[in-house]
Amino acid sequence: MLYFAYGSNLNHFQMKKRCKDSKYIKKFEIKDFRLTFRSKYGVADIEIKKNYLIQGGLYEISKSDEKKLDIYEDFPILYKKIYFDNDSQKIMAYSMVKKSLFIYPSKRYLDVIKQGYKDCKLDIKYLEKALRKF
Repeated sequence: MLYFAYGSNLNHFQMKKRCKDSKYIKKFEIKDFRLTFRSKYGVADIEIKKNYLIQGGLYEISKSDEKKLDIYEDFPILYKKIYFDNDSQKIMAYSMVKKSLFIYPSKRYLDVIKQGYKDCKLDIKYLEKALRKF
């Protein structure tokens, strides 16, 4: 299964720890969505937003990895699964069920994501834009 990571799971070390079978494929962009941070923890989420773009990482994950991610992402309570089509392939991502207001993430969490941006060779400007209050 293909999985789109946009938060702390961009970090290759963390992703390998959580999902031992995962294989990073490439950087990937999704149009008309934006990155934000919310919930009482200030964690990453994506939401539909016209004329925006999200950069993230595309991983191949096993069924067992998906089950581990479901637990980690508190599916279906905190996050639900959404799907994108790309060249007749289905890509899964997590999106928060409750769309609360923007909450700035902790330094520790942000550092993990910043390392993930380096690992996946993403443009940091997308993260910086998401950190500005809307």
